[in-house]
Amino acid sequence: MQALSIVELEQRFQAKVDAEIKIEPKDWMPDTYRHTLIRQISQHAHSEIVGMLPEGNWITRAPSLRRKLILLAKVQDEAGHGLYLYSAAETLGIDRETLVQELLSGKAKYSSIFNYPTLTWADIGAIGWLVDGAAIMNQVALCRCSYGLYARAMDRICKEESFHQRQGYEIMLVLAQGTPEQRQMAQDALNRWWWPSLMMFGPKDADSPHSQQSMKWKIKRVSNDELRQRFVDITVPQAEYLGLTVPDPELRLDTNTGRYHYGEIDWTEFKEIIKGNGPCNRQRMRTRQKAYTDGEWVREAAMAHSQKRALKMNPTQAT
Repeated sequence: MQALSIVELEQRFQAKVDAEIKIEPKDWMPDTYRHTLIRQISQHAHSEIVGMLPEGNWITRAPSLRRKLILLAKVQDEAGHGLYLYSAAETLGIDRETLVQELLSGKAKYSSIFNYPTLTWADIGAIGWLVDGAAIMNQVALCRCSYGLYARAMDRICKEESFHQRQGYEIMLVLAQGTPEQRQMAQDALNRWWWPSLMMFGPKDADSPHSQQSMKWKIKRVSNDELRQRFVDITVPQAEYLGLTVPDPELRLDTNTGRYHYGEIDWTEFKEIIKGNGPCNRQRMRTRQKAYTDGEWVREAAMAHSQKRALKMNPTQAT
């Protein structure tokens, strides 16, 4: 039987994608498809891991034991999400240590949103409501990603993220119904997190170098601009219910379409943060690097235990 050419393999691959048949790890795939997935999934995994940091420093300062327990559970969920995603990336032929080193060296990117500081307890509410809300908007679409393992990982992640979004909104609701000082705290958090949350969807479609190909391969199912618009349309009424004001003087409802018109994002700020010049970029990396160094003994102990167990199960390996 004559081997198929690369062109024929790519045609069969695209036909499978077009037919909504999931691509699995042992299936043939174009190298560019593999590399695109590694880039996207690893960036997603890094974002989950770094995303623990803005909230983690509020665990000891949560205003009640109940709030502390909820926040602990949420940060733990985010660690788990990172592990699911690293595992998914490994099925594409890259090892986890390489992924981690790319993050620690600054070679790999993560979501720009996590380079902003959490100044008050209201920021924890804003992160849950806005940041996790934006993440869900993107991740629900990823549940239909053409790569099967990524899609299935997103099914579980989205279920947990929905709880994160609800707890964030509940924090904002309590503050908005509280004292004038608490209400102002909630408004201030919304003012600071609104625009970074819109940046989470990435650059404009016209400026996104990977979007068109990712859409063809059905890695992405919805464009950056459409996801951002959906987020605005859903979130503005939520802010109105809280009695808070979205910090956008150009925001208005188009009664013909039922969608909101919103102002221009500061893309210069977005690009600067991506370059590593955000308020907390260096702090985040120092914290991750310290955690990696401090955890070396744990990794060594775990590896030694694993090797000891393997030898016990198969003594012939010792010879």
